[in-house]
Amino acid sequence: TERLVLRQLHMLDHAPMLRVFGDPEVMRFGDGVQTAEWVRRWIADCLQQRYPRWGFGPYAVVERSRREVIGYCGLFFLADVGGRPEVELGYRLARSWWGNGYATEAALAVRDYAFETLCLKRLIALIDPANTASIRVATKLGMRYERDVMLEGYSHPDHVYALTATAGQ
Repeated sequence: TERLVLRQLHMLDHAPMLRVFGDPEVMRFGDGVQTAEWVRRWIADCLQQRYPRWGFGPYAVVERSRREVIGYCGLFFLADVGGRPEVELGYRLARSWWGNGYATEAALAVRDYAFETLCLKRLIALIDPANTASIRVATKLGMRYERDVMLEGYSHPDHVYALTATAGQ
């Protein structure tokens, strides 16, 4: 994009990803703060499982002018979301980069890549109903609220926002 480079993760991204996954505010609507070892395993899983198996995964978001990894944005195959397989477009940035439109810019690029290059037909975003910033990003992508879904291990349902390849582009 104009301000960002999106690329596959590598193990050298451990420190910047720990700034994302280790921040309680960033992880407030997720699974909570993660350890350094968890981040290592997550990156290794992307490299060894997600990219080879699905041809996609989360991508490092690099701020172009500083060449700094500021978070991730990418695609996640989910085998069962309310009874059907889905591909989720997910994004998280380090808190110091919030409020500059980077999440939307990265997510638009991933959306277009998913539909135009990977020829996916549908994308979703699973969003905690209280996460208004993430909802704003999803709606800027053209996603619309579709339904609520109760995921395993959750105490309350998430909203499913969805977009098909022919809508919103």
